[in-house]
Amino acid sequence: MKVKPIWLCLLVGVIVNCQPDSQPTKGEQQNAQEDFRPIDKSLSPIEVVKKVGENIVKSTPFQFTLKVQPAPTKFDFIRYLDFGRTFDLGKPAVAYALTELIVQKDTSLSLDVSHSDGLKIWINNQLVYEKQGDRAFKIFPRERDIVMQDRFTVSLKAGSNRMLIKSETKGEQWIVMFQPTNSLEWDSPIQNVEIGIQNIPYVESEVAKISNFLVIGPFSNPLQNGKRNGLNIEYAPEKEFVIGSLYVDNGREIAWTLPKIELNVGFVNPHPLWGTFYSYNYHAAGVAWAMDNLGEFANVPEFQDHAQRYCDFILEKKPYIGYQVNTLFAFRGAQHHMFHTPLLDFTTAPCMPFIYRVRNKKPLKYQKEAEAFVAEIKDYVLNKQVRLPDGTFTRETPEKYTTWVDDMFMGIPFLVQAALHASSQAERQKWLDEAAKQVIGFKKQVWDPEANLFRHAQYSERKANIAHWGRANGWGIWATTEVLLHLPKEHPLYSQILEGYRQHVDALVKWQDNSGLWHNVIDDVESYLETSCTAIFTMAIARGINQGWLERDKYEKYALKGWEGLKTNISQEGVVRNICIGTMSSDDINYYRQRPTANDDSHGMIGLLFAGIEMEKLTKK
Repeated sequence: MKVKPIWLCLLVGVIVNCQPDSQPTKGEQQNAQEDFRPIDKSLSPIEVVKKVGENIVKSTPFQFTLKVQPAPTKFDFIRYLDFGRTFDLGKPAVAYALTELIVQKDTSLSLDVSHSDGLKIWINNQLVYEKQGDRAFKIFPRERDIVMQDRFTVSLKAGSNRMLIKSETKGEQWIVMFQPTNSLEWDSPIQNVEIGIQNIPYVESEVAKISNFLVIGPFSNPLQNGKRNGLNIEYAPEKEFVIGSLYVDNGREIAWTLPKIELNVGFVNPHPLWGTFYSYNYHAAGVAWAMDNLGEFANVPEFQDHAQRYCDFILEKKPYIGYQVNTLFAFRGAQHHMFHTPLLDFTTAPCMPFIYRVRNKKPLKYQKEAEAFVAEIKDYVLNKQVRLPDGTFTRETPEKYTTWVDDMFMGIPFLVQAALHASSQAERQKWLDEAAKQVIGFKKQVWDPEANLFRHAQYSERKANIAHWGRANGWGIWATTEVLLHLPKEHPLYSQILEGYRQHVDALVKWQDNSGLWHNVIDDVESYLETSCTAIFTMAIARGINQGWLERDKYEKYALKGWEGLKTNISQEGVVRNICIGTMSSDDINYYRQRPTANDDSHGMIGLLFAGIEMEKLTKK
């Protein structure tokens, strides 16, 4: 099973954690290049990244907007009806919802559904699903998708297919949720399926933009032989759909209307390709962690304040986001990955600025909440994260199991921080042992011994020739240096990890371009020169020299050359360009060659800020 990139799966209402389908046009890219004025090359490394930090502070309002949850017509994700919020709960009742499924040709479509109590569904007046009796609504979130309780197949004719949903409740829950089966798969058969009321005669387009459904109710749900019988009673909506008709049930006047319209929070002026610096994800949180380190090193309080504001904002809004996800089912809403996403991308990695501040006793407005969050993530990584039999972090997507180099950075630096946060030497040793074992485990899974580079990912059940993607190699070598910084030299795995780091560096420097930059696919000169991997490689080499892992005379030239190349991608205003946007894994090298780039993408800002710190240390020695 190949899974769609997350930007096609769990995209937020505006943009949040990843990129949408839209990509910049050539004209937009050209204008961005023409307006770009490179930063003064005479500035020191720390002066350069301070410009970048100032741009980050200026670009981060830490403020939500209020917006209506959209009703997109493309049927490629969950649709739900919460009749309880529309018609209230507390007693048995029945209600209907009306929509249409629109296809270009005759299609057989498999649907997954979860619902409370009884449910009937008709397609073009044919009953296609029925389930009677008491039932609790349940869904089962996974890494990239949501599993539902039941599955059924419908036959759709070319054009519009009327879908009538009849739901009954005993009064405690009243929810229906459905989606196309495998709609989140990369090679999904779901193509060109639409949903909505836009083709129903005499329904104005303004109405269709607000909701995919019309609803009507509540009708009575009387008992027969001690059981609720409303699901079997043929109420008027099963016989006709007439706009402007009024029905009466037990003295209540009933007419077609819209489901309750929910308001969600969104981001202020999000970038269309990468979101914001206050998103809840590993790269925005990584920027906050980097800003804290930069603020300390350069003695700039406003940078440390950015990290504090990030942590406090996330903790302050977390209860609301939980409500938005768990009650309003805004699985594409702002910050939704804070809940029900069992991936290191949304657990250990976003926790980095929190655990860094907690262990360094830096003040937070929501200090108790921060400490609880750190404890929660520690428990997750030890007891809940998916692992291979040898304990190495892995994933269930796109295949069960796939090991990603990215997860070295997503998980290992947190393990190191947990060691530094430990209250005893024994606990510290436990976390450091775990971090060291992870480095070795990843090396076994995704290291290419012929190239001495990491493949972006590797499957457990089959071996694939996946590219040596630049930023993935950056994540791997960065995580390795975090372990080397704190692992005692007498540790039994220290020498092996250090040797692996040196092998990696020697392979990387062979592929450095004359510009000082590295290609998006390291050993593919047809791929473009890219900023984020260059920043991390430059940082990792400079750090190696600063720590004595590498000989200055042999390796300094590569770090200096990398830094000079990076400066050509930083503007006088601190804008950073040519950063590869968020990237899933693929067996096709053209996928990596064709990934769009964006200015100021937070994926690339993390490594750049740390590179500035390490290069400042290097040039001042």
